[in-house]
Amino acid sequence: MSYVEVPGAKVPIRMWADPSTVEGGAMQQLQNVATLPWIKGLAVMPDVHYGKGATVGSVIAMHGAVCPAAVGVDIGCGMSAVKTSLTANDLPGDLSRLRSKIEQAIPVGRGMHRDEVDPSRLFQFPTAGWGDFWSRFDGVADSVKFRHERAQKQMGTLGSGNHFIEFCLDESGAVWLMLHSGSRNIGKELAEYHIGEAQKLPHNQGLVDRDLAVFVADTPQMAAYRNDLFWAQEYAKYNRAIMMALFQEVVRREFRKAKVTFDPVISCHHNYVAEERYEGMDLLVTRKGAIRAGSGEFGIIPGSMGTGSYIVKGLGNEASFNSASHGAGRKMSRSAAKRRFSTRDLEEQTRGVECRKDSGVVDEIPGAYKPIEKVIDQQRDLVEVVAKLKQVICVKG
Repeated sequence: MSYVEVPGAKVPIRMWADPSTVEGGAMQQLQNVATLPWIKGLAVMPDVHYGKGATVGSVIAMHGAVCPAAVGVDIGCGMSAVKTSLTANDLPGDLSRLRSKIEQAIPVGRGMHRDEVDPSRLFQFPTAGWGDFWSRFDGVADSVKFRHERAQKQMGTLGSGNHFIEFCLDESGAVWLMLHSGSRNIGKELAEYHIGEAQKLPHNQGLVDRDLAVFVADTPQMAAYRNDLFWAQEYAKYNRAIMMALFQEVVRREFRKAKVTFDPVISCHHNYVAEERYEGMDLLVTRKGAIRAGSGEFGIIPGSMGTGSYIVKGLGNEASFNSASHGAGRKMSRSAAKRRFSTRDLEEQTRGVECRKDSGVVDEIPGAYKPIEKVIDQQRDLVEVVAKLKQVICVKG
């Protein structure tokens, strides 16, 4: 489908979702964003759902301003995936050992590495810029500087919630490695600090929703936020890169005889800010639950832990600010999913997948998400499908 325009206060709301299917609270959030004085465009992805301040699945383009709550608390959250030389025929009948080895190599939940991961010891890991990245930690907000050691030990860890690590097969039987994570607790603390600072500023006192508080250009508050934002986005990118390197090491060891090789890694943020230019104007584009889909750019759109995911290539549609959805999107809250589904439902909906099937992950059950095939179909003018993946192992936080 192409987009549908819904009238907004300052700009029209371009929707790649059927407006009649968008929950009332999410639609109100979109209308709220469209009232912001700095707004220059708003695009809505087919996986849109209610969020904090701004909906998940929205692309917010502003001139001279950025809303930290619209970026979200997991700054730089995103995906990485890589195709391997393995095929389905290389896999053992019992995948539980492989899942266990992945969980041993990469801490999940609130876990962290006992010692900081040394990237120079990872196979062919690009370490250029690593020292400079950590030296810039001294320039982030004072409120998190005492977290330096924890931030180092959480580098290369999964986290919890909807984060995951998967071993997948494409339709030709090729094995892919895929993972989803962000900037861990350091990104969360930086986000929460700056959201609080923005809400104190005089120009934000008359907003329809205090969670839409913004920083504006040429102010010390904006400069401080941009510094911490871009550092946290870099942390998230490194975090995924190290996890992927650790994942690849597990695969090399477990399939030693196969002498596994890997294609270049695909990586994309889906909670972040980018400086981009549209119609002759420099804009700050916030993708909250959306990926960049510029012409020819690869992206990853995951489903849920029992369905499948898509590797896509962007079509460069400027009406969406070169964006596409970040996943299937939730159709019910975590609490609603726990009320609606049981562990028996989880077992049924993840049949054939080596994964947790206990009450701790019922809120991530496939039935709590929108159908990924429909989400892909609604954005055929934003991306083209390169590969469809189906997981055989899913490690959840």
